[in-house]
Amino acid sequence: MADTKTRVPVADREYFAAFLDLRGKRGMVVGGGPIAANKAETLMRSGARVTVIAPELCALLTELALIGALTHEPKRFQPGDLVGAEIVIAATDDPAVNESVASAARALKIPVNVADNSALSSFIMPSVIDRTPVQIAISTAGASPVLARKLRSLIEAMIPFSYGRLAELAKRFRAVSKERYADAEARRRFWESVVDGPIGDMVLAGREESAIQALQNELSAAPQTTPPAGMVYLVGGGPGRPDLLTLRALRVMQFANVVLYDHLVSPAILDLARREAERIYVGKERNRHALPQQEINALMVKLAQQGKRVVRLKGGDPFVFGRGGEEIETLAAHGVPFEVVPGITAAVGAGAYAGIPLTHRDHAQSCVLVTGHLKDGSIDLDWPALARPRQTVAVYMGVKGLGIVCAKLIEHGLPQTTPCALVEQATLPGQRVLTGSLRSLPALAEGTGMKPPALLIVGDVVLLRDKLAWYTPGALAESDAPATRTSA
Repeated sequence: MADTKTRVPVADREYFAAFLDLRGKRGMVVGGGPIAANKAETLMRSGARVTVIAPELCALLTELALIGALTHEPKRFQPGDLVGAEIVIAATDDPAVNESVASAARALKIPVNVADNSALSSFIMPSVIDRTPVQIAISTAGASPVLARKLRSLIEAMIPFSYGRLAELAKRFRAVSKERYADAEARRRFWESVVDGPIGDMVLAGREESAIQALQNELSAAPQTTPPAGMVYLVGGGPGRPDLLTLRALRVMQFANVVLYDHLVSPAILDLARREAERIYVGKERNRHALPQQEINALMVKLAQQGKRVVRLKGGDPFVFGRGGEEIETLAAHGVPFEVVPGITAAVGAGAYAGIPLTHRDHAQSCVLVTGHLKDGSIDLDWPALARPRQTVAVYMGVKGLGIVCAKLIEHGLPQTTPCALVEQATLPGQRVLTGSLRSLPALAEGTGMKPPALLIVGDVVLLRDKLAWYTPGALAESDAPATRTSA
């Protein structure tokens, strides 16, 4: 069995996302204006017993107080007013009062939110898409409420209100499903078939009675005696940037039982997999493998035969120097069903984000993708074919042998002045691009400390970078290394 690579969590988030049960709890709102009214309504919709402290109330709060929906204490705030409260919101137009509320709440260890002041808040209120009982909360950690509202509008347009009814249906039959499927994995598979199958479609189409009857029939039918069939998905994780992942890859990762991943898969992409999925690191760095290839193949077969849905997650594309062909040969030989989910390969991602088109009518009518080392670790390529004019050569894993590759291309006919570029951490915030010539690039690279993952691009198309470079990596992070651009 493979060793699981330990991933130590780092404090990269300002807030912990959670949903609080406030039903019947006392919520305190300090302030009587429209903003306070909005906050009070939000607490009331969550079932809290709301008390508003303010000398005067706006029209909406006045109406809510008259009908008994909330309690009004017509006075100025005093720290002792918070005793007994379980959540507090300060929404006055007086910064001194808001600060006093925050200080008193912290002293009593009561969660407090100060409107438009995250520094004084121990929690922030997200923008919420409400499909009760489904709620989707969006937060920018207080950085931009306007952006949160923008994201909310985009998501709301994509999620029909009927998803709330689908959740209610699942809630109604949850206890029965637990009795029918005592095994958690079998129960999860059942509900996936409901949500993604005909029953879910009935609910979304408004045919709830038909959906209820169909679900009752499913739960009363004789249980299946045959074990579930396993499957392996070879998924291309792309060049590293999470939003370059394909929709199919994301969907497959969300339903995986096990994820086998390489060192080229970024943590941000791995985090998109189903949280309950087992993650197994299988390495595959140059000359340093956490698990030999044959053992990886055997592990995929074993897990699939156990009925698991296995995602073999690779950087780039599985069929472009990703050993995907070797792996599915083993799966096919053992009768294991599989699916290949393509990804954006490194050459395409690096070229696009470096501003270097791999083909161009004026510079290159062909593009050749090669790997910087063979299975035995040597660098023995078809140099005459690579040294042809008017083509682009993209060399994967070419950092270690950069000097040899450049020298061999010169030896077989390419001019020493042929433009080339080394792209490190393509598409990621730490991307660096070093440009030069076949003669100058190896020495330039030594001075920058560039290291894998990096891709070498050779050809006249590199000259276009000065005009076409559009991506500015690390623009929002002072610690990110700036792009390096050097002439030959």
